[in-house]
Amino acid sequence: MYEQVSHSLLNSILNTLPADLIKSDLRHFYTRLGANFYAIYSLMKQLYGQRDDFNEHMQKLVEVMARQYQKRSQTLHELDLMREKNHNWFLDQQWVGMALYSDGFAGDLQGLRSKLSYFQELGVNMIHIMPILKCPEGASDGGYAVSDFRQVDPRVGSNEELAALAADLRKREILLILDVVVNHTSREHEWAQKARMSDPRFQAYYYTFPDREIPDMFEHTMPEVFPQTAPGNFTWDADMQRWVMTVFHDYQWDLDYHNPAVFIDMLDIILFWSNQGVDIIRLDAVAFLWKKIGSTCQNERESHLILQLFKDCVQVSAPAVLFIAEAIVAPVEVIKYFGEDAINAKECEIAYNATFMALLWDAIATKNTRLLWRSIQNLPAKLERATWLNYIRCHDDIGLGFDDSDIAAVGYEPKAHRRFLIDYYTGGFSGSDARGIAFGENKRNGDARIAGSLSSLAGLEHALQSGDAAHIDHAISRILLLHGLILSFGGIPLLYYGDELGTLNDYSYRDNVSRTHDSRWVNRPKLDWNRAEKRHEPGTIEYRVFTALKKLIAIRKEIPAFADFNNRSLLETADEHIFAFSRFTLRDASNPIVVVANFDVQPHGIASDEMAKVAGAHLNQFRDVISGEVIALQQGKLMIPELGLYWLRVGH
Repeated sequence: MYEQVSHSLLNSILNTLPADLIKSDLRHFYTRLGANFYAIYSLMKQLYGQRDDFNEHMQKLVEVMARQYQKRSQTLHELDLMREKNHNWFLDQQWVGMALYSDGFAGDLQGLRSKLSYFQELGVNMIHIMPILKCPEGASDGGYAVSDFRQVDPRVGSNEELAALAADLRKREILLILDVVVNHTSREHEWAQKARMSDPRFQAYYYTFPDREIPDMFEHTMPEVFPQTAPGNFTWDADMQRWVMTVFHDYQWDLDYHNPAVFIDMLDIILFWSNQGVDIIRLDAVAFLWKKIGSTCQNERESHLILQLFKDCVQVSAPAVLFIAEAIVAPVEVIKYFGEDAINAKECEIAYNATFMALLWDAIATKNTRLLWRSIQNLPAKLERATWLNYIRCHDDIGLGFDDSDIAAVGYEPKAHRRFLIDYYTGGFSGSDARGIAFGENKRNGDARIAGSLSSLAGLEHALQSGDAAHIDHAISRILLLHGLILSFGGIPLLYYGDELGTLNDYSYRDNVSRTHDSRWVNRPKLDWNRAEKRHEPGTIEYRVFTALKKLIAIRKEIPAFADFNNRSLLETADEHIFAFSRFTLRDASNPIVVVANFDVQPHGIASDEMAKVAGAHLNQFRDVISGEVIALQQGKLMIPELGLYWLRVGH
């Protein structure tokens, strides 16, 4: 029944498209629309089928898709066709990303454009520019409170400069990632301003209420994202004389996706930036897209339907473009943002592996890999045409979101263990050399998250202050150990700008009145390019970190087993300080690369019979592809030096 109705509706829609669209070349558009329309119609019907104006919204949706297809350049049309033929292109081991703030990295987009050779020198070929769309001064949440979704913020550049940057990146075969904040707008956005002037059309773009009756129903089950700095989920707007939902900050108004006009406008924005040459769209705060009374208003099924609908529509108009799901939620929920009951990703092809990130920091603090091993072992496998972004640090805080049952299973009390980690990384644990700062601390229950740069958390700041050469060596080894794991684990490694140089905490945020309350700015530095030049001076911290990381990246790209096809097997070892796993090609599982990491400051070993489980035979030696050295067993054990990392080739 649905199929017959959708086919009839599609014919009606196509017959009534504007004349200029009908006359343009829409060959590939029609083919893709025909293949995807039933899915698009079905999702729209589930979300909005009860509305009397459903057919009008379907008409508008197809027009938006056709219009943006029409505006797509010939270069991008050719890219669409190429990536359709090789639909697993992004799973290749060649890709290595870096996330950065354009102003922190090089001042603005022009400055960033002048530094493209830096990425190629390091081996990075995927650049995530943190949010650069127009936002208010001060009340911007680091760019995530957008006041104009179609304009680059003048403080960092222009739309034309971004298009020029995208073209330059494409010439160098570097991918561009850009944020689109789909959950909310700034209160300064045109839609919010019209809502404040009592325009009913735009009040329907947001969750607004004349009194506290409905907001209080929501609050009964909704958690607070920032309980200390932004308590509650609703804000009174005096201009509008209504309560408005503001889950993150009082200046960020949540969009109401119960209204199909919101979905269509946001799709138009996604396709707009796709047509500016963006390869991957990072969809921000996707777990919050659908709100309903009586729920936490996170991870609702309708949020997944919205993402599926975005994906299907973009597949028609700009199929070269991928989605990243920014969903920092419980491990069992994260995997759903690829799409459930599918082989290929139905929602987002890429998601942040926040669990792996947090577990790595747990292993650094405890020097113990039991929780890391168990938690990874319990995570469900990703879909075939999907991948993780593996990262150590990012612009945000570190949340300790691993599963309580996993924590308890390895012998820790969950609350006490999280308290230990917070203390370890924020200076409250005697003997720790980490230099982090608490973020989002909840005085009522003691919960907190952790801010800080990778190098300061890994002990480099403390080591440099003390002048202890051994501690400096340990800190650099931790930095390289962590990078070696994200480069080999399976997925796209995402570096964070400055980490490649050993950049420490930036405490200057405390002098900025709009930032001093947000400790996350401590790990959002301005790159010192005079210091960056030291990467060419042997013996400097910058040289040691940059050169070693450059080598790891280059070697990663030469190892087909590091492509991401669910081709990883964890190795269970008797030594709790060691984390090991094998990576293999699907064509030859008998010739794996074994990744071995020692989180302790003392050497440790893996018994020969444990190595035989991945080698297929008892071998006396292995070759480390990082150093090129042959590693021989010692007294029946493969010894790993303090904070050491091996990528071992087992076969010939």
